[in-house]
Amino acid sequence: MQVTKQNIHPTLEFNRLEVNVPFEIHTMEWIEQNRKEQNAIPHRHNYFTIIWVRHGKGEHLLDLEKIAIEDGSVYFISPGSVHLLTIDGEVDGYVISFTPDFLPSFYPYGYAQVIKVDKEVEADMEEAVAKMMREFSNYYLLRSEILGGFLQIFLIYLTRNFESNPAAHNQPRNYETVKAFLTLIDQHYTRLRQVSDYAKELVVTPNYLNELVKKITGHPASYHIQQRIILEAKRLVRYSNHSLKEIAYELGFEDAAHFSKYFKKASGQNFSDYKRQL
Repeated sequence: MQVTKQNIHPTLEFNRLEVNVPFEIHTMEWIEQNRKEQNAIPHRHNYFTIIWVRHGKGEHLLDLEKIAIEDGSVYFISPGSVHLLTIDGEVDGYVISFTPDFLPSFYPYGYAQVIKVDKEVEADMEEAVAKMMREFSNYYLLRSEILGGFLQIFLIYLTRNFESNPAAHNQPRNYETVKAFLTLIDQHYTRLRQVSDYAKELVVTPNYLNELVKKITGHPASYHIQQRIILEAKRLVRYSNHSLKEIAYELGFEDAAHFSKYFKKASGQNFSDYKRQL
C-alpha cells in the first residue's frame, strides 16, 4: 500500500505494481506485523475493505462511531471513510481489500457496518477465504478473474447472515440508480449540493430521484446529500484544528455564515456546540 495525504488524514492507496491486481487478502496477524505503523493513526482508504474478525477483542473507530470488536464479526469500510482499528491482544481473522473497479457490482449499501457471522455459513466463508488466499499467493493465468469470483462467493455467503432490503432486490434497476446516485455524492459533494444536479447526471427528473431514493433508503435524495456534507464536516472537526471558515471553504462554501446555517439545519445543532462537546 502507498500512503498519500488527503486533508489531515493519510490516505492508503493500492500499489498496483506491488500486488499486480487491485485486490489483496491477508491475515490480520500479517497486517499487524507488516503495516502496524501506517495503521496506527486514523486514516482513509481509496478502496473497499472487509475485515473478518474470527477471534479477537478491541475497538473500531469508523468515522464518528466507536464499534466494539467481537468474535465472529465482519466490518465494512468504504472508500473515504476515516477509521482506526485497535486490537487488544491476539487476533485471528482476515482483511480483504479491493478497488471499486475490481468488483463494480459491489456497493455496501444495505450492509450494516457490522455483521455477525452465522455458524451455519462460517465454514463456507472460511473455504472461500482459503481459496482467495491460495490464489492471491500465486500468479497463474486469469488470477484477477478467479479472485473476483471467489470474492463474490464469499459475499453471497455473507449476505445470508442478515435480511436484505426487499425493495432493492425486487427492483434491481432502481437499486442501480440509487447506487449510482450515492457514488456520485461521494465524488461531488463539495461541488454539487442540489438534487437537480444529480438528477441531471443520472438523466432523470429531481422528483423521480427523490421518490426513488426515499422508497429504497427511507430518506429523500436531499437528505443523503446533506448528510454526506455534514459527515465530512464532522470528520474535519474531530480530526483537525480547522476553523469554521476553513472547513466551510474545504466543503465548497464561500460564506462561513451560510455554512454555519447549513450545518445547524442538517445536523440539528450549532457548529460551535458540536465542536465543544468533543
